[in-house]
Amino acid sequence: MRVRLLVADPQPVVRAGLFSFFNGSDVQIVDDAQTCEQTVSKTLGADPDVLMLEADFPDGTGFDAVQKLREEKYRGKVVFFEATGRQTYLARAFSAGADAYLLKSCPRADIIACLQGLTRPAGRDESTMDYSGELRRVSALMRRRPVDALSPLTEREAQVLRHVALGLSNKEIALSLSLSVDTVKEHVQNILRKLEVNDRTQAAVWAVRNKQIP
Repeated sequence: MRVRLLVADPQPVVRAGLFSFFNGSDVQIVDDAQTCEQTVSKTLGADPDVLMLEADFPDGTGFDAVQKLREEKYRGKVVFFEATGRQTYLARAFSAGADAYLLKSCPRADIIACLQGLTRPAGRDESTMDYSGELRRVSALMRRRPVDALSPLTEREAQVLRHVALGLSNKEIALSLSLSVDTVKEHVQNILRKLEVNDRTQAAVWAVRNKQIP
């Protein structure tokens, strides 16, 4: 099944490289964009099966572009494709309406498998999707249920959560809040328990959805 793809990235070398990257595969790039404004207008015009975009653009963010597209009723799949894998970026991507989040370091075969898997007809057995460990992790994150926005956190736990959502380690949080690392670890465990989430990344998703960070 051929996948119609639109790629959006501010770097010309990245966009040109992606055309070569997908050459000879079942993925066809139908257009490309280099700004947020172009991403929205070209996606609405071409109506690709999948939009694959960077998070940062000179005129805004990919998160803003995706929110706009969802408001304009774009029903295609959205894949963020960027280099850092920051927890805050993951959280903002899924909160904006993304379907997947891939690192630019992912192998070619896994990226193509992800795009094909996202566009398979409904009802196709998901076990046939040839994902790498990173893609399976992201897929599992997408399937987790939203947490209760009313879950109680203490003021200190809320402070720690904001630091977690920004991608800081326990040691960095401890330095920032003048706490011991053991105390931070305890706060993080309490946060995960109260929010009924399994890891720091989903805690970051909760923080973004509930406007705990910008």
